[in-house]
Amino acid sequence: MNKSQIPVAQKEVLSLLLDDHRKVKKLFKEFEDVTDAAKKQSIVAEACMDLTAHTQIEEQQFYMFLRDQDPEAFGDLLDEALVEHASAKDLIRQLQEMKPGDDLYDAKFIVLGEYVNHHVAEEEDELFPKIISKKIDLRELLPAMVQMKEDLLAENTNA
Repeated sequence: MNKSQIPVAQKEVLSLLLDDHRKVKKLFKEFEDVTDAAKKQSIVAEACMDLTAHTQIEEQQFYMFLRDQDPEAFGDLLDEALVEHASAKDLIRQLQEMKPGDDLYDAKFIVLGEYVNHHVAEEEDELFPKIISKKIDLRELLPAMVQMKEDLLAENTNA
C-alpha cells in the first residue's frame, strides 16, 4: 500500500508518533559526538522529557485504543511495548537523578537509545503496518493525542 492510499487520520496519528521517533533518534545520535557536560545534560533532559511524554501518549491513548479495536491482533505487540516502556522509564528515572560525569551516565543514555531504537523498529516495522493493513480508523485519537502531547510538554517545560 502506498502512502497516498493511507487514510488522512491514520497518516496524521502515525506521523505524530513517527516525528517523536525521529526527534529522539536525532538526540541520541547528537549525544555521541558531544563532550561538553552542559550540552550532554541538555540533550539527556530533552530526550527524557520527550520520551516520557511519548510513552504516556502511547500507553494512555494509542495502545489502549488499539487493544480495544482488536485485542487478538495487537495484544502481544502491545504487551511487549509496555515492557519496553517500563525499561526505558527506569533508565529515564535513573538519568534524571544523575549528572554528566557520574559513573555510567553516558552508558545509561546510550543503552536507553538502544532500547528506544529497538522499540521504534518494532512499532514501525510491525505495529504500524498492521494498523494500516487492518484499516484501523484512528480519526478519533488525533485530537486527544495532540492535546495530551501539548499538555505534557508544557507541564514538563514549566516544571
